[in-house]
Amino acid sequence: MARATKMNSITSPELLAQVNPKNMELLNDFVDYMRSLQRSETTIKGYIGDIQIFFVWNLQFNDNKFYVDVTKRNIVSYQNWLLNTNKNSPARVRRMKATLSSMGNFIEGVLDDEFPDFRNIINKVESPTNQPVREKTVWEPEELEELLGKLQEAGEHQKACALALGIYSGRRKAELCRFKVSDFAEENLVCNGALYKSAPIQTKGRGGGKYLNCYTLAKGFTPYLNRWLELREQKGIESEWLFPTPGNMGTHIEDSMMNSWAKTFTKMIGKDFYWHSLRHYFTTLLSKQGLPDNIIQEIVGWESADMVRIYKDIGAEEQMAQFFDEDGNIRAGATKSLSDL
Repeated sequence: MARATKMNSITSPELLAQVNPKNMELLNDFVDYMRSLQRSETTIKGYIGDIQIFFVWNLQFNDNKFYVDVTKRNIVSYQNWLLNTNKNSPARVRRMKATLSSMGNFIEGVLDDEFPDFRNIINKVESPTNQPVREKTVWEPEELEELLGKLQEAGEHQKACALALGIYSGRRKAELCRFKVSDFAEENLVCNGALYKSAPIQTKGRGGGKYLNCYTLAKGFTPYLNRWLELREQKGIESEWLFPTPGNMGTHIEDSMMNSWAKTFTKMIGKDFYWHSLRHYFTTLLSKQGLPDNIIQEIVGWESADMVRIYKDIGAEEQMAQFFDEDGNIRAGATKSLSDL
C-alpha cells in the first residue's frame, strides 16, 4: 500500500465564497507580500491552501471571526480539530500552524499601523509532538532494477527515464521535472565522463529557490535516457524539456504527473514508492561506494555535510566495514571512482 497522506477536502469554491471578506483580503495582502519577497509559487500555493483551510474551519466552527480577533483558545480548538477530526499528522499540523504564524508575523510587522494591538499568538499554543506516521521506504538495487525492467517491457520509456533520473541524481520531485534535453549533451559530461552536469536548475529554497548545477551519474542513467530520446524522435517530440507536458510541449510536467507515476510504481512493485525515497537511495549509493561525505555534499548540493548523514541509509558499522578486508586489515584503495558507479 502507498504511504497514507491525509488530503484536506474541506475547502470548496462555495465555502470560500462565504469566508469573511476581511479574511480573504488579508490573505491576498499576505500573498502579495510573499511574492515581493520572491517566494516560489509552489511555496505560495502551499501557504494559500493552508490558510484557506483555517478560514473555512473558522467559518464553520468559529463564527467566521476576523483573523486579527482570533484567540489562543480558538487556535487550541483548531489544532484539536486538525488532529482528532480531520486526522492530520502532527507534522502536518505543525506546518499549517507555521503558515498561520507567518501571516501573523506579516500583520504584526507590516500592518502594524492598521492593527497596532495585534500580537501573533500562534506559537503561544504548544504544538503536538512531531512523531513519524509513515514507514520509511528503503530500496535495494534489485528492487529498482526490477521496476525499471517492468517499465521498459511495458514500453513506458518516459516513466523509466524519470525513475532512472531520480535514482542516479537524487533530485527532488519538482527538480526532476525541470531538466532539459540539453542538460545531457556530451559536452556536459564531467569527471572523466562519470557525471552529467546540468545548467542551473531551480531548487528548493527562499527567493524563488536556489539555482544549482545538478549532477547525474551517467553510466546508470544513459541507457534509459537514450531509449526515451529514441521514442521522442519517433513521436516527433521536439520540446526542450526532457519531460514535456502532453499537449503543451513548451512546458515541463508538474508535480501532479509525478505523483500519478508514483502511484503507478507502487502498484507495479508492491512497495510504497515516493520520489523523495530516491534521494535517500542516491546518497546511500554514493556512500556505499566509498565517496566521502564532503564529496557527496558537493554532488547533491547541500550546504552542510550533516545532510549526508541524515539521508544515507547505512549503519556506522556497515560503512566502516568498507575499509577493512576479511582478515580485519585496513583495505588499501577501498574508495571507488565515480566512473565505477
